[in-house]
Amino acid sequence: MKSNLRHLKFFIAALLLGTVLLYSCSKDKQVNPTQKDSSRPVTASSNPYVTTLFEFNPAPGQFINTGLGDTVAAKGTLKTDQGLVSLGAWGGYITVGFDHTVVDKDGGADFIVYGNAFSLFAEPGVIWVMQDTNGNGKPDDTWYEIKGSAFYDDGYTRNYSVTYTRPACDTCSVPWKDNKGKTGVVQTNIFNTQPYYPKGQQSSYTLTGSLLPSSKIDMSNPEYITSSSFDYGYGDNTAGGDKIDIATAVDANGNKANLKGVDFIKVQTGILANMGWLGEQSTEFCGAADLSLLK
Repeated sequence: MKSNLRHLKFFIAALLLGTVLLYSCSKDKQVNPTQKDSSRPVTASSNPYVTTLFEFNPAPGQFINTGLGDTVAAKGTLKTDQGLVSLGAWGGYITVGFDHTVVDKDGGADFIVYGNAFSLFAEPGVIWVMQDTNGNGKPDDTWYEIKGSAFYDDGYTRNYSVTYTRPACDTCSVPWKDNKGKTGVVQTNIFNTQPYYPKGQQSSYTLTGSLLPSSKIDMSNPEYITSSSFDYGYGDNTAGGDKIDIATAVDANGNKANLKGVDFIKVQTGILANMGWLGEQSTEFCGAADLSLLK
């Protein structure tokens, strides 16, 4: 009788364990019925280049309020690699979108960002990417930073902010203060005499992002100032354009983002520096393209 009772208890325990495991596996495989795949596939009419300008928010700079630093110039970077717009001093940015999802493919770069860099002179910009997770066609989900080669360098700072204030006169240098307590100005020069502070901007505004180190700038010879490129991962960094692997995107904690693809990109001036007679370091954006669609 005791033997039969032990067998019965063993059978009941095994049955209960099996039920729990079955429920657990079933639970793991459940799919949220409201979740949908928001990716937009490539079609015969898809454009390899970015097609939509969502925002142009420049920092003060020597080309702002000119034909090289206004909304018209920003729109000129769409559907081409031959546009040109200045983003101004540190923190100025442009947000653009593709007409399809650029898929993260294993083993290499997925899109390219075009700038105005050339030998011994780069003005690197931080690149951010976003997947249209909610599927509404707007860049209102989460931005992820492309992890470039300066990510662990001295002087690289995440969650950095600079507040720019309208100067006392149109031709005066533009004051700024960062969230570390430092202050300075975007210095005006004799070559560009228009107001450097963006027209239509409120009396002061704050830009936030990641600060890149200025260690690549060499001003030892004031007549021949150089600004070398970083190894990889930034816009306006390499002559001919900068190829970017979506797999290098990281979240706010520096962890891999694991994005399936991206629909929007943001390029933001990464270095805060005045370079003498050359003016402020200001990233320039000329366009961007899906590498899988380029002929």
